[in-house]
Formats: sequence, structure tokens, C-alpha cells
Amino acid sequence: MIHIDYQDKRPLYEQLIEKIKDLIVRGILEQDSRLPSVRNLAIDLSINPNTIQRAYLELERNGFIYTVKGRGNYVAAESYWKNSQEKELTLELSALTAKWKNLGMSKESLLSSASKMYDGEADV
Repeated sequence: MIHIDYQDKRPLYEQLIEKIKDLIVRGILEQDSRLPSVRNLAIDLSINPNTIQRAYLELERNGFIYTVKGRGNYVAAESYWKNSQEKELTLELSALTAKWKNLGMSKESLLSSASKMYDGEADV
């Protein structure tokens, strides 16, 4: 289910975070489903358990999973992780908007660019 690309330049924990997030967002890992234990996933992927633990901690920090002490890690409710991600994206958007404004670019130009990007019509 999870494949790590050892040729990828990114750290293994970042790849693992990306893969698990993708499985959650696509609904393959359903709400309240139990994730593999740190030990079992480390064995399956042949990587250090500390790498798995680091990825799980980051996923929990971002609201994608929750931990039940002594029982394991579980997929969080969609509303919870979407809310968490919306807050994070709003902070990023705020910073980008401030840069846009500081460069003297118009609000209309910002909204037009954002609309085109959202619709997949923008050339970057």
C-alpha cells in the first residue's frame, strides 16, 4: 500500500507523510481505521522505526491522525483534518497576499490569478 522511493531526494519521513496523507484524502484509509504499528510498518518498509514515529507525529500535528495511548494510531475525521489544513493554508495565503500587496499589485490581479489557478487555467 505504501511505497517508498529510495531514489527520491526527500527524507523518508516526508515521503511517508505524503503517502499516508494521500491515502487519507482519497478515502482509502477511512476515518477511525487503525494505522499499522510503528514497528510493523518499519519492518514492512525496511526503515528505522524512528522515521515512522516522526512521520506519525507530524501527521498527528497536522490533524490527519490521532493516537490512543496503548492502542495505536487512527485516521482522524475528515472535518478535523480539513479544518486543520484550511487554517494552515489560510496562513500561507495571508503571507502571499501581503507580498502581493507590498509589490503594489492590485487586488483584482490577485483574485484573477487565484481564480485561474483554482480552475487549472493558469500558466506558471
